[in-house]
Amino acid sequence: MRIGELTRLGSPLNRVSFLRTDHAFLSAALKHPSTSFLLFNNLSPLAKDPTKLEYASFKDVQPLVGDNPYSKPEEQMVSEYNSSTTIPQLLFLGLDEHQKSGFDWTIYHGSPYFALDVTPKGTISSAAQNLIESMKSRGLQFVEGRMHMSLPAEQAAIYAQARALLDWNARNPFCAQCGQPTLSINAGTKRTCPPKDMASLANTTSIGSTTATAPASDRPDCATRKGISNLCFPRTDPTVIMAVLSADSERILLGRQKRWPKYWYSTLAGFVEPAESVEEAVRREVWEESGVTLGRVVMHSTQPWPYPANLMIGAIGQCIPGGEEIVLKHDPELEDAKWVTLAEVREALQVGTSGLGEEAGSEYKEGGLRLPPRTAIANQLLSAVTNGFLEGGNGGSRI
Repeated sequence: MRIGELTRLGSPLNRVSFLRTDHAFLSAALKHPSTSFLLFNNLSPLAKDPTKLEYASFKDVQPLVGDNPYSKPEEQMVSEYNSSTTIPQLLFLGLDEHQKSGFDWTIYHGSPYFALDVTPKGTISSAAQNLIESMKSRGLQFVEGRMHMSLPAEQAAIYAQARALLDWNARNPFCAQCGQPTLSINAGTKRTCPPKDMASLANTTSIGSTTATAPASDRPDCATRKGISNLCFPRTDPTVIMAVLSADSERILLGRQKRWPKYWYSTLAGFVEPAESVEEAVRREVWEESGVTLGRVVMHSTQPWPYPANLMIGAIGQCIPGGEEIVLKHDPELEDAKWVTLAEVREALQVGTSGLGEEAGSEYKEGGLRLPPRTAIANQLLSAVTNGFLEGGNGGSRI
């Protein structure tokens, strides 16, 4: 596997993020014949099978999204916000510039890609359910699970981008600052806390709500309206994942969780904490989970992981002399950790790889070491170490 396939740098889409507020552009892109819509139901994408995404056309989604959800300028959409109306969550993903017969906008060319959440909810439940049934009648399905591991690299990149953004929008319907409902803007990549809500408010008395209504008034002040706030934008959570070598570079540290299949091990991993460098996070996580003490840490590669919005930062670390004792009493996350020879890891990479819910290959012998598949960054880190990645990078010296 090429590093580009692992890191998903092969996305075919130019995100043209600076056009996300241009509703004239979005309106034109929405209805172009070359435009594709990737549908998600409860974060499960539309597909023929787990190896191939399927896309809808504007004609398919029009009953749900309307003639043009971008017909009004963004400022007007915010000023006319009405929390009693459910707005379908629509994302602009980018332009596939490889498609020569696609859409043209000034100097930008390509087939537009959108993602649409068709989960039945609120005032759009009926229209969303009709769209779901229409897709199923074509022999398509909404595939559950971590589908990006079985997709070709370019499709996995599109899926990961769409799923991460839809998940973030779904998790943040209310403002984290003031608690009021928020509105998705910037083609699905920002949420704003509108200053007004046009929904009528039920008058309340000491004996409860009445059928009378009152006009909406200004909403309470919110700090997110007064400047740039990280509460308004999608989050990406940095996670470190590391292959750990012994001080003599002859063994690799592997760990396993209790829920994993028998004999299945992987590299260690954990979240980066605030005000912590990647190198510090690698050393801390390895010590907390295994008791092993690292010296030098070097970067290898990264991999987006849209469950829900992680960026996995792959690293390789090496123990200091005398720091290899395994102690599992600090953090109870691991059921077991052990040192494995490079030769055993090499063999497992050849015959013992699989996903967590999959069977090992036909050449695997029961009782042998099992490792993550080639599509996982853990596999690539282990492959790099066993193939001399470190030696090749600095004239054959150890790290």
